[in-house]
Amino acid sequence: MLLTVPKAYICLMKLHRDASDSLLASTLSQFTGEIFQRPPLKSAVKRRLRIRRVYAIELLEREGRYVLLKVLCEAGTYIRKLVHDIGEAMGTGAHMVELRRTQVGPLTEEKGLTTLHYLEYAVKKWRESSDDTHLRRAVIPMEEALSHLPRMYVKDTAVNAVCYGADLGVPGICKLTKGIKRGDLVTIMTLKGEAVALAVASLSTEEILEREYGRAAKTIRVLMDRDIYPRAW
Repeated sequence: MLLTVPKAYICLMKLHRDASDSLLASTLSQFTGEIFQRPPLKSAVKRRLRIRRVYAIELLEREGRYVLLKVLCEAGTYIRKLVHDIGEAMGTGAHMVELRRTQVGPLTEEKGLTTLHYLEYAVKKWRESSDDTHLRRAVIPMEEALSHLPRMYVKDTAVNAVCYGADLGVPGICKLTKGIKRGDLVTIMTLKGEAVALAVASLSTEEILEREYGRAAKTIRVLMDRDIYPRAW
């Protein structure tokens, strides 16, 4: 679910020759929007020319030939190739020195990072005293990783049927996100905010609100264990 979402990076670029700030700024603006990109030689995909979208490039800091950038881009964008192409467009040449991914869809550094030392401490406290306070702070619920998807909230009586692989019917839905279209990937949720399954919408939001019966979504991946909610069929 996170492979295709936008990603953000902090990148350190080194120019091969001196260049003015105005040239740098004007060149960066040329690389926002849809760009053509051929993956570099060392990559996991075929080196075919393709289109990727760069949503924003922010110049954070510059010291001589070293330039610190923040890039928000479509999944599948190669930042080292982007840096190379920027250098070519400037006429100076450039290469990537360091790279750090700071965001994957809804997950960001601010709310998603923890250290292995803290995680080890959290697990130890939980095992020794059943205190899960630190563990809950260190481990993000999977619902956070799915928060970018539209949602269908279901009655408690419909949860276990979906856990056994049943498709979601219109009568089982209590509320849902606006703007869902047929074919959209959605998360089926309990009224408590727990992720039950991933599904493909068979009807739009408007169609679901208008109908009393019919299949609303086809279940493709169950996330919740069976029999946590009581059977009702």
